[in-house]
Amino acid sequence: MDKKANNKSCHTSGNEHIEGLPKIALVGTPNVGKSVIFNRLTGKYVTVSNYPGTTVEISRGKGRIGDCEFEIIDTPGMYSLMPITEEERVARRLLLEEKPDVVLHIVDAKNIKRMLSFTLQLIEAGLPVILVLNVMDEAERLGIKIDAYKLRQKLGIPVVVTSAALNKGIKELKQEVTDYVVSIAA
Repeated sequence: MDKKANNKSCHTSGNEHIEGLPKIALVGTPNVGKSVIFNRLTGKYVTVSNYPGTTVEISRGKGRIGDCEFEIIDTPGMYSLMPITEEERVARRLLLEEKPDVVLHIVDAKNIKRMLSFTLQLIEAGLPVILVLNVMDEAERLGIKIDAYKLRQKLGIPVVVTSAALNKGIKELKQEVTDYVVSIAA
């Protein structure tokens, strides 16, 4: 992954869309909580339903994380970088052409094994990925244990545990985004 110019500011060059703001793209399969996290990061409401395909277009909003303002982009659900549906093609195009500063790959912690192949595709594509293990509260109720630190070490990317619907882990996610943007700008 390319390092940004030697600039520790939260405004990075080359990825400008809304007033020159750095971009955070939210990606993942349908029904993993992307829109809930979008709502938490922007304060803007995006319709959230309990069935796949609710987000059928890209939603954009602004969000303040620490001292930085970001453009937050909620994408339709996608299963891989090899698109089948038009929604997946739109999301893939955004990732590869707009080159977001951070890609939050949001996964359902209950089904992590099925979702890690997409994480690996994102990493191999050179995208600046943070893995977000969402609905961790439900996973723990089912007895699923995930060692986020070990996963971070194995994948070589930041890993954050959240239960976005309960607003748990959002503060930690925001801190990880801030730390990550500063590290890639260094």
